[in-house]
Parts: sequence; structure tokens; C-alpha cells
Amino acid sequence: MSLHIIENLKTIHDRISLACEKSNRDPKEVRLLLATKTVDSENILFALKQGENLIGENKVQELTEKCTAIQSMNPEVHFIGHLQTNKIKEVLKWASCIESVDRLDLAERLNQRLIFEKKEIDVYIQVNTSYEESKFGVAPEDAIELIKNVAELKNIHIKGLMTIGLFSAEPEKVRKCFKLLKSIQEEAAALNLPNVDLKELSMGMSGDLEIAIEEGATIIRVGTAIFGQRIYPDSFYWNEEKEVK
Repeated sequence: MSLHIIENLKTIHDRISLACEKSNRDPKEVRLLLATKTVDSENILFALKQGENLIGENKVQELTEKCTAIQSMNPEVHFIGHLQTNKIKEVLKWASCIESVDRLDLAERLNQRLIFEKKEIDVYIQVNTSYEESKFGVAPEDAIELIKNVAELKNIHIKGLMTIGLFSAEPEKVRKCFKLLKSIQEEAAALNLPNVDLKELSMGMSGDLEIAIEEGATIIRVGTAIFGQRIYPDSFYWNEEKEVK
């Protein structure tokens, strides 16, 4: 398994570099986030020892278990899954960024907890650019209003946007999702809102990272292509009906 992880990391980094070259972008502008859902701590530690330093977890229970095991490596930890308000306290123990803020009530509860703990946190606003009912995220037409409202919460700093592209074999349909996120970023940035610095676009996974980079991604989330097939399909992590309450 360790040898496979080394090979897979090289393949993904080579793909990122090539995509940046074709898009006239600096590869340093694009970070690889290790999506570690269902990956055991031993393999995450191995990947971190290869020089990776950014991981993302979908489930709060897994976040707690794994971060406890790998904290000696001190990685940057993002929470990338659907966040329920009753799990905010636990997530704040480990994550330095929450990429999945998609509704105002979540942001308000998060801000209340941050004030109580005398903390601040970076967030991305998650946008449902594919308009799929199975996915979380604010509707694109409501994204600017949500950004404006969250910007008023002083302990939360909006640093970017996140989306999960359409699961499709048709590249142009996927590209449409990423273009939409980029356009929202540009529209919001033009407002010059306080507490908002929309430099990050977290979009693209192993199947569509080239398209995402072409459209401006700064974070690529990759799991299966590095750690191998999981026992659950992606729908387990993104579908509301599967959410463990």
C-alpha cells in the first residue's frame, strides 16, 4: 500500500503541474488536499511523511479519531463535509477551516461558539453549482446574499468558495459548474466586503482536476486516486439521506 501511495501522489502532482502548465498558471497556486474519508490513520500518516500537509475530512467522528492519531505531524485540517450545528464544538477542536458553510443558521451558530471560545476561523461558502438535490450547498443565485450575511459575523473570515462538480462523463457539463463558481467569486470580490478575502476556490477531484485548474481552482480534493477505492460510493458522503445524525 505504501508504494502505491507514493506512486499515486506523484501521478496526481504530475497531473496538477501539467494542467497548470497548459493553463499558464503557477503550480504553487494549486494545493492538493488529501480527502481522507475512510482512510486509516496509518496511511494518512504515511502520506503526510511524503511532504503532504493538507487534509480534509467529511465526517466529524472520523475527524476526531484521525486527528488524534496524526496530530504529531501537525497537518492543516479542513472540514469538507456537511456540518450539523450540534457538531460545531467537536469540529472546532481540530479544523482550521470549514469548507462547507452553506446556510446562515450554521454560520450564526458557528460564530456564537467561536465568540464563546474566543476563537476565529476561516471558512469557504459551499455552492451547489450542479443544482443536484443530492448535494449540499447554497443555490448559486443565493450565494452573494449568504456571503454578505456571513461577512457580518466578526469571528468568521470568508476565504473562498467550495463546490462539488457534477458527477458526469461530459467535461463541458462539469466545466459549467466550475465556471459558475468562478463567476460568483468575481462578483463577490467586486463588492469589497469587509471580512471577505475570496482568494480560494476549492473545486475539482481526481476525475476532473484538469478542468477545475483551467477554471481557476486553488485547492484540488483527492482521495480515492491516492489511497485506493473505498468501501462506500461518493454518494455516501454527499447525500443528505445518508447523513448520520
